[in-house]
Amino acid sequence: MNLFVSGGAGFIGSNLVNEILKYRKIKKIVIYDNFSSGKKWFLKKSKKIKIIKADLKDEKKLNSAIKKTDLVYHFAANPDIAAAVKNPDIDFVEGTILLRNVLEAMRKNKIKKIIFASGSGVYGDKKKKSLVEDKTITNPISTYGASKLYCENLIASYSNLVGIAGISFRFANVSGDNCTHGVCYDFVRKLFKNKNKINILGNGKQSKSYLHVSDVVSALIKAKNLKFSNHQVYNLSTRDFISVNEILTLALKAFKIKKIEKKYTGGSRGWRGDVPIVRINDNKFRKFGWYNKNSSKETIIKTIKFLITNKKNYRF
Repeated sequence: MNLFVSGGAGFIGSNLVNEILKYRKIKKIVIYDNFSSGKKWFLKKSKKIKIIKADLKDEKKLNSAIKKTDLVYHFAANPDIAAAVKNPDIDFVEGTILLRNVLEAMRKNKIKKIIFASGSGVYGDKKKKSLVEDKTITNPISTYGASKLYCENLIASYSNLVGIAGISFRFANVSGDNCTHGVCYDFVRKLFKNKNKINILGNGKQSKSYLHVSDVVSALIKAKNLKFSNHQVYNLSTRDFISVNEILTLALKAFKIKKIEKKYTGGSRGWRGDVPIVRINDNKFRKFGWYNKNSSKETIIKTIKFLITNKKNYRF
């Protein structure tokens, strides 16, 4: 099996590539990445890997690189959700358009399978209501969520028009090795700069599930062996949650900081478009035998440890 992984040098993409290399049936992996957030040090070295440094907006290079692919994993997108506050167009340009180009390249090269990284942001703010794929109304409150939802619908339309079958995963917050954004990254970066004072977005009471990237990868690998039929959507989460204040406590413990001045930006949201409380039901995908090995707390602890250990590589 030959794979094409857009954004393959980024956070989730690099973890998938490093793990899926172990499988004998995988003969070739084309990593297509512009390295805006991806890093070569994230990736293991292997003769199976071919790295193409290019942008998905370059349709000529994309059409050439994607040839003879059996399955596409699409991760390339704007990784910084909060960036849209200052630049609302970013998720359209670095999200929707990129997937459209990938689907067109697939159509032209007669590639029939894609697995897409969506997100729980498609649901919008439902407070503590359990989010269920086939029951909860989607109503995104950010351009990030809107882009992901449009991308899902784009895959569905290509499925009906040209026979491309897709699976979209609506992830909870993902954290772990090789992360480039998120609350853990933010806290660790800030604490390396100043151990006496820290700024916290929102009121610290934001509460969500945090999936370890290794658990996400296990789901992505399991998905490639499922029967692809039209377009299927699956939530993916842990069954617990953790607050920003609790995450800060774990970060301070890792840095062995007992006292620090905390300054909150205020409000229930970390930024405009942030969903402060997220509760995800992922029973639909768990029926295939998948389960998360790491709790939200374990995910946070492991992520903080990884970031501290790799201080030099991250240039904190």
